[in-house]
Order: sequence, then structure tokens, then C-alpha cells
Amino acid sequence: MSSTRHRPSVPAKGNGGSAARRAALRLGAGGRRARGFSLLEMLLVVALIAALGVLAAFAVSGGLSGMQLRSSAKELAAQLRYARTQAIATGRKQTFTIDPAAHTWSGADGRSGEIPQSLKVSFTGARQLQPNRGQGAIAFFNDGASTGGRIQVASQRAAWNVDVAWLTGEVKLRRVEARR
Repeated sequence: MSSTRHRPSVPAKGNGGSAARRAALRLGAGGRRARGFSLLEMLLVVALIAALGVLAAFAVSGGLSGMQLRSSAKELAAQLRYARTQAIATGRKQTFTIDPAAHTWSGADGRSGEIPQSLKVSFTGARQLQPNRGQGAIAFFNDGASTGGRIQVASQRAAWNVDVAWLTGEVKLRRVEARR
């Protein structure tokens, strides 16, 4: 068996020609280097722009604590809406209970969850429904009405109110300033 060596001046099959020809392609008219950006340079710029975009979005949204706050408020609103829907669908009263001190809640169909300890939780509602001292409850009836109430989830200066209308049982989510 003999091994073949390729010389740099001899074009290999499919490589675009001789070294002189490749050099000529890199050079523009008048012997100057052709202008443009390499793929690597373009990818680097795109990656930098993406990283700056993520940092800007993170700063504008309030960072991790802001995302945690918003997520917790949306979860509470969703569970309250679910309890109302279950009351209408089953024709039976459904109760949503919250314990602000323990940062826990329980709702329809045995659903339950926790609120991050880094957030402040407060409840305003009918005292007659309090299962225990310091806890709160909102009852939803088979016609969609409720006892009403407000759950506020706060972090530093920002807060979200989850309001439940007593007459219609409608659940609304609204961003507000935190109570001090």
C-alpha cells in the first residue's frame, strides 16, 4: 500500500482551488481584504444582545422576588377560581382556607399548597368563617356567589391583591403598593 501526500499547491478534490485562488477570493479589488463579518463574530454579537435582554427583563420585572410574588398571587387566584367553578359544577358549597402565619392554603377537592416564606401574606374576610384564630376562609356557593374577601401577597414594596367579590364570586388580581 502506498500513501499519497497532498502538496499545498496541488488542489485537493472539492476544496475550491489553489492557495493562490483562495487568497484572491479573500482579497477584494485592488488587493484589499474583503469586508464583512465572520459567522463567529455574528454569533457572539447575537449572544451578547440576548444576554443583555435577559438582564434587562429581569431588572424590569423586579428580579426573582418579583417573579415569585407574581407567581404566588396567580396561583392563589387560580385556586380560588377553581373552587368557585367546583361549587357551581357540583352544586355544593366549596371553601378555600388560608393560614397567613403558616403560609399555607387549602381549596376544593383537597387541593393545598404553600406560599414562599419570603412573602408576607394577609387576609381580610368574614370572621364567621374563620376555621381557627389567625386563619381565613372564603366560601363559594352553588350559584357562584361567595362570602368574599381579599388575600394580599407582598414582597418589600410591591404587592398583589387577590379580591373575591361577595355577590358574584368573581376573582380579580391587582398589583398594588405593599402595606407598611
